[in-house]
Amino acid sequence: MKPTVDIISLGCSKNLVDSEMLMGLFEANGYRVTHDAEQPEGDIAVVNTCGFIADAKEESINTILELAQAKSEGRLQRLYVMGCLSERYLAELEAEIPEVDGWYGKFNYKQLVQDLETHPLTPPCMEGSTQKEPSLLCSSAHRVLTTPSHYAYVKIAEGCDRHCAYCAIPLITGHHQSRPMQEILDEVRWLVSQGVKELQVIAQELTYYGVDIDGKQHIAELIEQMADIEGVEWIRLHYAYPTHFPWDLLRVMREKKNVCKYLDIALQHISDHMLERMKRHVTKEETYELIRRLRREVPGIHIRTTLMVGFPGETDEDFQELLEFTRWARFERMGAFAYSEEEGTYSAEHYEDDVPDEVKQQRLDKLMRVQQHISAELEAEKVGSVMRVIIDRQEGGWYVGRTEFCSPEVDPEVLIPIDEQLAIGQFYDVRITDAEEFDLYATTRI
Repeated sequence: MKPTVDIISLGCSKNLVDSEMLMGLFEANGYRVTHDAEQPEGDIAVVNTCGFIADAKEESINTILELAQAKSEGRLQRLYVMGCLSERYLAELEAEIPEVDGWYGKFNYKQLVQDLETHPLTPPCMEGSTQKEPSLLCSSAHRVLTTPSHYAYVKIAEGCDRHCAYCAIPLITGHHQSRPMQEILDEVRWLVSQGVKELQVIAQELTYYGVDIDGKQHIAELIEQMADIEGVEWIRLHYAYPTHFPWDLLRVMREKKNVCKYLDIALQHISDHMLERMKRHVTKEETYELIRRLRREVPGIHIRTTLMVGFPGETDEDFQELLEFTRWARFERMGAFAYSEEEGTYSAEHYEDDVPDEVKQQRLDKLMRVQQHISAELEAEKVGSVMRVIIDRQEGGWYVGRTEFCSPEVDPEVLIPIDEQLAIGQFYDVRITDAEEFDLYATTRI
């Protein structure tokens, strides 16, 4: 019997897809695989790292060090690292953490399985036994889904060509690379055959899909074809970009009932001064018009965005413009963060990080207070309405579900009393009975 491999996924959902692909390859080659075990011990651990911002890098390094200690104490036999952190800092990490048996980046991680086949690990229970020849790597392996069985992430591209001043992603993942459309559609059909009903379509920048292939945006065509696959109940779009937005995508969203009226589009700021310094290639007026058109062409759309405070050179006037924009736009979903300088980026090399940390925090707190008030009002407006939800799990005395306007783990949830006897992974029409800032309460008795 081959050893057990535990894969620990850190960072974003795009990393999670890579972990699921690697798990599929391991299983296809006879390994026993677990995911995010509370205490990996005994055989092999693989850490899929994030290297995007300082907090994520710190979490990745701490996780590696904890597992390196476990290996030193004999509780783990081998330790491997993959993902964005090792893609970006390979030489430094190899020198600093010699306990790691192998380092893999963002794109060559599948080689890990072949390397283990070439240099197999003999579990303690098999010492003295005769080892067989390494098995051939299975090229037709499918992902092992780590999400609840009714939803999955579908990654349609890697990399990014936008080169925003603050962002290290292009330094890590390189140029935008679209997956072939037929390959994506085949994956969706396979996911549906496994019981998946809801697809979270992800990419670093999904509106750019296809441009690297023939110079044209093909995201609307891809989503339309995906929506026509029997068994696909919900499609939700993550990580759009405001510049050169593909307007035909709104037609697809409006016409296809299984394309959720939900768009995750990071805007970062609104003042022309900040947008220019951030190299966002969009203006304040264009951004206002984008929001107007999204709401006009897709009535009821829920917009998720991310905003940044404290970027180098941000003045009080810039921040006031951002507050005014937030109050005007009334985003249904919004996250915000304070600028953190990342080495190698344009802003790190050309700007001084001149906004004091305490000012950044004050601005972030004020912005989020504004958004909390907006969110509370918008969620309260849903009370009394009938909405379709999918049930994700049972927690305490509640079933926890989501509407089409809610992505897993990041958005508000719908809580339904457990006495109503619902099934996980099924859809129900519910009446909203109450609302809090970020959660709704409902009943199936409508």
